[in-house]
Amino acid sequence: MTGPAFSWDTFLDRHRKMILEEWQDRLHARVSTRYAARPRQELVQTTSDACDAFCRVLADNDYTRINHFISEITRIRLEAGFPLADVQKAFELFREILIPILVAESPGLLLCQNIEAVNQGLAYTIHRFSSHFQKMHETYLKDYARRLEKDVAARTAELKESEQQYRRLVEEIQDGYLVLSKERIEYVNPAFCKLHGITPDQALQQSFLTFVAAENRDRVKQIITGQAADSGGDPIEAEAFEYLRRTRNGTCLPTEINFRPSWFKGRAHHLCIVRDITRRVEMEKKSRKMERMAYIGHLTASLSHEIRNPLSSVKMNLQILGKNRAFTGNDKRRLAISEREIQRLETILQQLLDFAKPMALDLTETDLNQVIRRCTELLEVKLTQQSTCCTLHTDVTLPHLMADRSKLEQLVINLLLNALDSAGDSGTIVITTTTRHLDTGPFAVLRVQDDGKGISGEALPYIFEPFFTTKTVGTGLGLANVKQIATAHQGRVEVMDIKPRGTAFEVLLPVKS
Repeated sequence: MTGPAFSWDTFLDRHRKMILEEWQDRLHARVSTRYAARPRQELVQTTSDACDAFCRVLADNDYTRINHFISEITRIRLEAGFPLADVQKAFELFREILIPILVAESPGLLLCQNIEAVNQGLAYTIHRFSSHFQKMHETYLKDYARRLEKDVAARTAELKESEQQYRRLVEEIQDGYLVLSKERIEYVNPAFCKLHGITPDQALQQSFLTFVAAENRDRVKQIITGQAADSGGDPIEAEAFEYLRRTRNGTCLPTEINFRPSWFKGRAHHLCIVRDITRRVEMEKKSRKMERMAYIGHLTASLSHEIRNPLSSVKMNLQILGKNRAFTGNDKRRLAISEREIQRLETILQQLLDFAKPMALDLTETDLNQVIRRCTELLEVKLTQQSTCCTLHTDVTLPHLMADRSKLEQLVINLLLNALDSAGDSGTIVITTTTRHLDTGPFAVLRVQDDGKGISGEALPYIFEPFFTTKTVGTGLGLANVKQIATAHQGRVEVMDIKPRGTAFEVLLPVKS
């Protein structure tokens, strides 16, 4: 027996006229004043092109026309000064119009599939448009900044007459803009105030060094005073440099400033464009980390075979010697120590291999409480040896996760071993599971808390970095592996210092409804 038939071409062709008219009406009335001001004929053309392109996506899974349309509409809307959110809303209107018609006419067995197809097509369109819009916007700003600098250099004599017009341009750019007399601030735009969390009144006539982190002030002051041009002197070339800006709440963030001498109100000043580069610095940091991990992966893969085979041979021979009754007393104890150290080397090598290779997940329905109970059973001997009290408070209503069970076991064991080291002999470990609802949806929460000595404030920012450890024995990969596994499951790890003593780690893993 065949299922219900449904044709996107037939469906969209039948409703095309009504969809386009409703879409055009809503664009005029419900999105923004910019859309309301556009000529009706332009909206007729753009909605027609978009509808036809969507039809090809839904009917044939062909994204050629929608990609072309995205490129064209990005150029049109960017040139017209549209904000990104307005065009995103315009795309969303298509979904609002189409879904009710689908609900009314789509065969019941295909309704969810058809709605999902619409959602996927629009998600792709909005994501690609947003990315394209941002890239073109950034290119526009860079070109604009270059044109602005050339214009300032060529028209210094006309600065006084065009000051009002120039001020309006400066007010609209997204980068911070300011004018300095020596180190004193004579003018700032709203973007500069937003970057620092202040008002214009709090910036004007203040020293620019007030908004520079203490460790960078001497260097920034030297640059500012060293580039100051005497009245009537020839301006020197512009220089861009990086520093840490200090915001009102005391936070210090990476910033780039383009700094050049010019004229303002008939006197020599410096014109500065300030840009937040936090994202760029983070990307560079991630890039360096990826390069380092690639190197570790290459090195580990190259050496693992060469190291493991000799280790296995040494371990096997030590085990054979350990069975020889001729070895007694200290000799037997030395053999046992050597065998234990070989096992430790094998564990370190396995940790390196696990951390260096790409994380591939085998997702199955997993009971987190059951995983925790199994891990505590595996470590029962170690808990007993240290006289450590381990208490479980598991939420019996905790929903199952779609997760890699073996990876979760590795995560839990690493957290428990870390807690054991921290708690020491006769310490206490408390393991709790619960559900927490966040903006992005429900999460299963695993909390492992110990009453050990805690983590120092100096070490806290680095505890998830690979190879960072405060222990005399250890690789520094345990918590790095915990974070890697949680991130691979679209979750995260948080650490809290417990007063008066102790540390708690919380792992948040998304629950798929």
